[in-house]
Amino acid sequence: MKTLFTSASAILIATSLSAGAAQPAAPKNPLSVHVLNLQTGSPTAGIEVELDQKQNNNWVKLASGKTDSNGRISALFPEDKTASAGSYRVVFKTGDYYKMNNQKTFFPEIPVEFNMESTGEHYHIPLLLSPFGYSTYRGN
Repeated sequence: MKTLFTSASAILIATSLSAGAAQPAAPKNPLSVHVLNLQTGSPTAGIEVELDQKQNNNWVKLASGKTDSNGRISALFPEDKTASAGSYRVVFKTGDYYKMNNQKTFFPEIPVEFNMESTGEHYHIPLLLSPFGYSTYRGN
């Protein structure tokens, strides 16, 4: 019978495997948003976005942020809270953005209501935006 590993080789391999073993990943933020400008075809930086949760038939603000240079907020859900199943909405404050850029818009705010059914999933809400129209969907 042949020996495949010397004891030193076995120790080295075992050490390498345990050192390279995947560490449990930190939980990913359950919610991100992305705004793309349909007029220019580019990301839209500087849009304020608010996250609300429906509690007892009232909307309660959980968090807010502004889109970065890539038009994204990659972690909108508050880090100090645990996501729970329920009704949520993100409100894109587009009126402020257009006013700042000396443009008119028909939609000063765009609320997007959605249901978070599984707290183990990631929810991504893209907004395709123009001054007089928009489109949204569940992204990934």
